[in-house]
Amino acid sequence: MPALCRDCLEMFDAAPRCPACGSRRVVAHDELFDLSIAHMDCDAFYASVEKRDNPELADKPVIIGGGHRGVVSTACYIARIRGVRSAMPMFKALKLCPEAVVIRPRMEAYSAASREIKSMMAELSPAIEPLSLDEAFIDLTGTARLHGAPPAVMLANLIRRMRSELGLTGSIGLSHNKFLAKVASDLDKPYGFSVIGKAETAAFLKDKSVSLIWGVGRVGVSSLNAAGICTFDDLLRWEQKDLIARFGSMGHRLWYLARGQDSRGVSSDGPMKSISSETTFNEDTADVDILDGHIWRLSEKVSDRLKAKTIAGRVVNLKLKRADHSLISRRISLRHPTQIADKIYKNARNLLDQTEQGAAYRLLGVGLSELVPENEADLSADLLDPDAGRRADAERATDKIRQKFGRDSIKKGRALR
Repeated sequence: MPALCRDCLEMFDAAPRCPACGSRRVVAHDELFDLSIAHMDCDAFYASVEKRDNPELADKPVIIGGGHRGVVSTACYIARIRGVRSAMPMFKALKLCPEAVVIRPRMEAYSAASREIKSMMAELSPAIEPLSLDEAFIDLTGTARLHGAPPAVMLANLIRRMRSELGLTGSIGLSHNKFLAKVASDLDKPYGFSVIGKAETAAFLKDKSVSLIWGVGRVGVSSLNAAGICTFDDLLRWEQKDLIARFGSMGHRLWYLARGQDSRGVSSDGPMKSISSETTFNEDTADVDILDGHIWRLSEKVSDRLKAKTIAGRVVNLKLKRADHSLISRRISLRHPTQIADKIYKNARNLLDQTEQGAAYRLLGVGLSELVPENEADLSADLLDPDAGRRADAERATDKIRQKFGRDSIKKGRALR
């Protein structure tokens, strides 16, 4: 069985240790050197950047988020072991991990680190599809002759360079399509490398939960479970026409994914009409503070994706679903395109204030449309908000100072309250 040392990149027949350097960080698989579609996911990215920039945090639980919106953006693995999760209310996270260090997000620092990672990926292949600041698909088909090594070797080297040159780690999922590559990248985290080959696809998926399907979400999983579909094996029992009749266009996709088939290519330049993020609540809520916190978190995620794709948007969209499943959509056109989380949040929050007060909602979404290149964003002063440009400039300048001199080198007055 072909094997690869992830430390020295030696290729050999499978063995517990690398014959060249003795490392146990070995990945072995029958199809290891034949597969070329990968998903790279950074490990606890925001928290890892903070720990890299402030070594005193290395052994401490770190939570990114907080502020008056009180929601966890992300957490390091030490905090995750205690049960802290993204989107968790901060009071609950601190109850689980009272000794955690809470840090406000520094999006400029995370964007800078993301650009460096994407630059490394671009050296391997032009076919890169960013999903956010900290993850992307990469297609290395046909690059073995160019690099003089199979895709698996180049991917292992990418992760090795990220650690040695940037002080960050990531996990690789390698397979024969995007769906399985993304599944694989979650199998061995952090700092992992997992492979799902063609020959094992059916056996691998057979008893797995349908929650493994990216993009289905809690509500989608509940709908599938209600139809008696809990595993991929359950999905295989359905005819395609019946899935479509029950689940609409999603049923068509489910039929193929049940068989491990995904014909989507890695698209680095496909046209995008909008970027959005949404969440479904475990319980319907009319609590404005809870809704506000989620608007901030979703605005951060949208900003994250805009920056990763070097684009901005001109129209802010707010999506709400009532308890009776009826939808409310609100939108506002900005005078100037933006990719700044604060601007997205302020406008989305204004849209919430214009909706029915006291109504309970089961779903909330924030998005940006009418997308443009990022060099057209946040350039001119807004006559209706003359301080907006100054705040954006101050935010970027503050982040640069903190990157250079440490996170405590400069603080806003509100942080001292």
